[in-house]
Amino acid sequence: MGSRYSNIKVEVSDGVCTILVNRPPLNILDQKTLTELQKALQEMKTNGEANIILLKTAGDRFFSVGVDVEQHLPKYAPKTLEAFNNVFEAIVDVDKPVIAVVQGSALGGGCEIAFACDVVIAVDSAKFGQPEIQVGAVPTVAAAAIHHLIGQKRTFELLYTGDSISAEKAEQIGLINHAVPADQLDNTVNEFITKLREYSPIMLRYIRRAIYESLHLDFMAAIEKSTEIYLDALKNTEDASEGLKAFLEKRKPEWKGK
Repeated sequence: MGSRYSNIKVEVSDGVCTILVNRPPLNILDQKTLTELQKALQEMKTNGEANIILLKTAGDRFFSVGVDVEQHLPKYAPKTLEAFNNVFEAIVDVDKPVIAVVQGSALGGGCEIAFACDVVIAVDSAKFGQPEIQVGAVPTVAAAAIHHLIGQKRTFELLYTGDSISAEKAEQIGLINHAVPADQLDNTVNEFITKLREYSPIMLRYIRRAIYESLHLDFMAAIEKSTEIYLDALKNTEDASEGLKAFLEKRKPEWKGK
């Protein structure tokens, strides 16, 4: 599968799809790389062998420094931003858990792609930042969405200053899930994947839908939406019945993924 791409590598093994941006050392996100990321995510939505998606980048110095600065110039910016935005649409639409594994600095678009994933696990030496103001640009995704994670005041500070923060600080404010020593990164990721594998992939899918489809609704509308997904979709699956039966019969459920 990976041979069809130039700037990324894609591998599916044991229910996990690993998408690797392979442009070390900076892992710059040019239009071609962004388009390949979008296509890989779209393919994984319908790939029956992949239930979990890991997003990684090559090397350990930079997760990604974001979009090529030259492609912020007026003659390139519209197509670049279109390709960039398409990646986020693909992340939301993939309908499977997406986990970002961060080594090194995640800056600009690299930071945005990382925090857009469902779960972010980073080495404790990683840095996160939105330095776009330093080159006269606007971090469009961060401006639109990061306040849902870290709050309005912290968003203003992060985007106004362009300063980077440590992985520890990012974990404290809710930008990422876990900051761990480098020698514990693989184990932490594998333990999380193992935990997800205990559950039905269709359950994970509908929980993800309930979260995403409720994000921007008011409280009662969000409850109605998640209840609708539960009663009208999830409850009609075989795994929903199996989970309840297994609990009542005091046995381990046998998930079928349907």
